[in-house]
Parts: sequence; C-alpha cells; structure tokens
Amino acid sequence: MSNEIKTLQPQSLWKHFADLNAVPRPSKQEERVIAFMKSFGESLGLETMVDHIGNVIIKKPGTAGKEHHTTVVMQSHLDMVHQKNADTTFDFDKEGIKMFVDGDWVKAKGTTLGADNGIGVAAIMAVLESKDIPHPPIEALFTIDEETGMTGAMELKGGLLDGKIMLNLDTEDDDELTIGCAGGIDITATGEYHEDVITGFETIKISITGLNGGHSGMDIHKGLGNANKLMNRLLFQASAQFDIRIHSINGGSLRNAIPRESFAVILIHHDELPKLIDFMGDFSRMIKAEYQTIDPDLEISIAQDKPKLRVASKEFHHKLLRSIYACPNGIYRMSPDVDGLVQTSNNLAKVSVNDGKYEMLCLTRSSVDSEKMDEAAAIQSVFELMGSTVELDGSYPGWTPKPTSKIVALMSDLYKEMFNESAHVNACHAGLECGILGTNYPEMEMISFGPNIRGAHSPDEKCQISSVQKFWSFLLETLKRID
Repeated sequence: MSNEIKTLQPQSLWKHFADLNAVPRPSKQEERVIAFMKSFGESLGLETMVDHIGNVIIKKPGTAGKEHHTTVVMQSHLDMVHQKNADTTFDFDKEGIKMFVDGDWVKAKGTTLGADNGIGVAAIMAVLESKDIPHPPIEALFTIDEETGMTGAMELKGGLLDGKIMLNLDTEDDDELTIGCAGGIDITATGEYHEDVITGFETIKISITGLNGGHSGMDIHKGLGNANKLMNRLLFQASAQFDIRIHSINGGSLRNAIPRESFAVILIHHDELPKLIDFMGDFSRMIKAEYQTIDPDLEISIAQDKPKLRVASKEFHHKLLRSIYACPNGIYRMSPDVDGLVQTSNNLAKVSVNDGKYEMLCLTRSSVDSEKMDEAAAIQSVFELMGSTVELDGSYPGWTPKPTSKIVALMSDLYKEMFNESAHVNACHAGLECGILGTNYPEMEMISFGPNIRGAHSPDEKCQISSVQKFWSFLLETLKRID
C-alpha cells in the first residue's frame, strides 16, 4: 500500500509521508521518530541537532542567489494521534499505518492516518532533500508531543533559531491562512469509590458506537455526538426507572479527540430486563433521531455479558451520573469579535470507572486565557463536589493574530494571484504551537497553512490528494518570493 502512495504527486512529498507513516509515533513516545528524523538530516549532510526535550532542528543554507534572504523556520510536529475503531486489529506500537487511495483521498484502514501533522513533516523533508527548489535559508523545526501537551513547543529554548518568519504547516483547509489560535488546559478528575457485592442480577453490556468523533478543537462547533455524554444520559434516565447498578464504564481515550465510543457494564434484576430492553429501544430511536444528520451511523446496543458481582455503591452511582451530566461539553462561548469563531469550549474526552477507581479527562480551549481558566474552574468545581481530586495541568497560551505582518500580506496576495480567489485569513480554535513558540521568539512573524484534511484525530481521517498538490505549489512559490 505504501508503494501506491509513493507514486502520487508531488512524489517527493508522498514518498516521505509513506516512510514517516512506517514509524510508530504516538505522543510522549517519539523516540523512534526522533531517531528517524535525526538520521534523515544527517544523511543529507545538513546541520542537525536534537534539543534537550527531543525537538529536532535541521538547517539548510539558502539556494544560489538567496543565501542572504530572510531565514525561514518551517515547522511541524512529529507525533500523531493513535486512534482505531473497536473492531480494528492493529498494534500502533509495532505496525506502520495501512494506507490506501480512495478516489481523490488517502485514507487508513480503521485507524488514524497521521496526515495531522505528517503531511507537513513530509513537505519539509521534501524541501530539505531537494536540489532544485529555490528557497531562502531554512531552519526545519520538528516538535514533539503537540497532541497531548505541546511539550516540545513549551520546552524549546530561545536562541536556537535565527529565523524571522515561521511557516507552520498544520492547518487543515487549503483555502485558509491561520494567524491565531486557542490556548488550552488539561483537566483530570480522579478518585476511588466503594463497591458492593450483589447477587441475583443479570449482567448487561451497553455499547454506543458509530459516532464520527473528530478534532476537539476544529470540529467542536459541528455539534458532533460525544459518546461519554450520551452514555451518561442513557444511564441517568435508566436509573430513574430501574434499579440498575454500574459495574464499569469505559468511554473515549485522548483529550483532543471527541469520543466516538463508550461501553458500560451494568447489573439489573432479571424481572426488569424486558422493560430495560424496551427502554433501550425507545432511547436509541430518540437519540438517533437527534443525531441523524451529523452522526448517521450512531448505534446503541445491549447484550448479555459475563456475570459480575461487584458494582459501584449507590451513593457513588448517584454522584457520578450527576457530575458528568453537569460537566460542560462543547461550545462555552462564541467570539464576540471574530464572526463564526469558537472562543471557548470543553471536551469531556474520557470516562473510566473500573475496580473501585475512576478518572475523567477534559481539554478546555480558549483564545481568551481568563475565560479558559473560568471554564476550567467550573469543571473543577463540578468534580470536586463529588469528592474527586482535580488537577489542572499543561496550560498553554493562545496565539494573538497580527494581520498586518509582512508574511500575511505576501501570502494573501500570492494566494489570490495563484488561485484567483481570496484566502480566508482567520484564527482557529485548535491548539497550534505558534503561540507557545512565540513566547521565546516574540519578533518572529508566523502563519499556518496546509492541505485539506478531514476527520483528524479519528479513524475517518483522510487527506485530499489534489489539495496536497495545491498546498505544495503554494508552499514552493511562497519560499521563492520571500526576500
């Protein structure tokens, strides 16, 4: 399959993308891809270094006639979100991504594709390897752990880079020039609970599957179903009608992915099981009607499970369902200044209740730091009221737009010249690294762009081939025009 990908145009970019996708690279486990990138830079005879945290920097002189032009930092992140469908057998730690071409799109078989941000990485690799692409001096910056903490960007020291312009290649719409983004903070609620031992109950597994999921920043405005909130809604309503007891709940995984699936194991009296089945049918029809437009493949199912005896105490059961119900999820506030921009949001990313311990993970985003902390405080309060230990961690700043910068003007004019239409110059609700990098490089002008990528952070992720060609031609002409 990688051979098929390597024949696509631009061939140099797709070749590097296929090679990169053969290297496992989950966030916080980037050792192999760091070594891969270091070896790549050294094989080209270019100045290559790995900083104290694991960021890789490769420097290439300008081509003939451009040796003294403005140094440009080309930046992308090495890690990718590792997500797969529940019915997909795949070992992210040992296997390369299984890609295939579907019309004008490159997709993966049941897993995330890694186009976020692998296409950007591959584009930079192609420029570094090239012998015929005109460009100013290049400083390629490959950061780590963008997806789960921005650790690479936060740990990058001042003085390592000389560039005055940064091209961040991590935007997912080819008609957008991004000049600002949201900051974020991780919220983790944990605790322990008492378990009861009961007998004479039926054990039932409830499954919510088939939701689209997606990027918890870029897709949060779409109103996509959150499997954790839907499962909690189901259990809350069922608890009001039946004497159900919770054995376990497992929904979602990564903070930056809208949860697509949730699974709960409950116990119920045998006599009440037929009524529960009827309730489930009614509930499923109601929820599927609510989400039929945005999540048409949503499925809610019930099946008998292996007998269980241990369940959460009634007191914890009561507190848990009400706390999750009260936890904000989705849009908190739209921007009053930028039309259509989500200003603040939260993603209830993971709910895990097993064996007397529980954990809830959230990612709160905002382009206004004070509002980000306000929503985080609200969420913290919700979970502390049920007795949880709540940690706020990994806070990172947003990126303040500078619409009058020279690089914004150059690329806006160039886009219109090349494609006979105006680019959308905007800010986004995702957590790009530019704001963090700018803290140690405040004078650096920054802009983000990229090809069309859909379904990032989900197994439906795909990248448009024709859009990559458009992005590539725009990138090369931009490098040619920077003086």
